[in-house]
Amino acid sequence: MKKSSFVAMMLGTVSGVLFALGMCMALLPEWNAFKPGVVFGIIGIVLGVITVFIWRKMEKKAPIQWNGRLILSTGFGILGALTLGVGMCFCLVWGNIVIGTIVGLVGILLLLALIPIVRGIQ
Repeated sequence: MKKSSFVAMMLGTVSGVLFALGMCMALLPEWNAFKPGVVFGIIGIVLGVITVFIWRKMEKKAPIQWNGRLILSTGFGILGALTLGVGMCFCLVWGNIVIGTIVGLVGILLLLALIPIVRGIQ
């Protein structure tokens, strides 16, 4: 394993755990930790963004070029992830298994559609 991949894996894992813990703290009323949860979530997001920049620097890649395609594909990915999350909420929180499964499958399909959008079909 390359050093850059190992560093990216470690930082990505820590940022993901911080973000997930922050969301649990903020969204579970039993924990009574909304404000610290928001702080943990923001720290996780910031560390995730920093991880991308560190990995690209270690791999000697060019900086990310912002264009319309990148912004639209990122928005499409966010929409797919949110749709999958809403489906999970329907199933696990609101107890509506049928609608939750359908919405979750739509979210999974949106995320799978992201692969040909980003990479293209050859």
